[in-house]
Amino acid sequence: MKTIKTPLSREDARELHCGDTVLLSGTLFTARDAAHLRLLDSVKKAEPLPFDIENAIVYYVGPTPSKPGKVIGSAGPTTSYRMDAFAPDLIALGLTGMIGKGERSPKVVDAMMKYGAVYFGAIGGAGALLAQCVESSEMIAYEDLGAEAIRKLTVKDMPLTVIIDCEGNDLYVKGRTDYLQRNEEQ
Repeated sequence: MKTIKTPLSREDARELHCGDTVLLSGTLFTARDAAHLRLLDSVKKAEPLPFDIENAIVYYVGPTPSKPGKVIGSAGPTTSYRMDAFAPDLIALGLTGMIGKGERSPKVVDAMMKYGAVYFGAIGGAGALLAQCVESSEMIAYEDLGAEAIRKLTVKDMPLTVIIDCEGNDLYVKGRTDYLQRNEEQ
């Protein structure tokens, strides 16, 4: 298991490989589809983004409201392909990491390979467990979006798996291939 901290430079991203398990600590930004649409609208209008995207990691999550005494509510990953229309542009601007669940489109993988970014998988259905890794949460943009607003999270030892690395290696493809190969050998 590797321990990594944010910010995640492109050089650090290139050291991560498909299938690596990591404990991530540092600052993440939450964003889902509606927030991504607004981010790209800001880019098109040459307006500043609400956070520095250079070497940043975005977590595709819409956390539930926090209970009394808690930093955040359940914070499980959402399906990543909904952000695929936006991710290549954000990667080109400096985004180096994305956290979610599910497969990514060829355009996203191409951008990851071209610029040096990684896609981490978080365990779906484990939102309460993942929320325990969040030390602080601050809404920084698009409050009107509710759960889909952009938040700045500070996390400690968030367990993740590198699903797609900077070379385009994809754990979903590799896992299937390895499984089929093992079954053929038996």
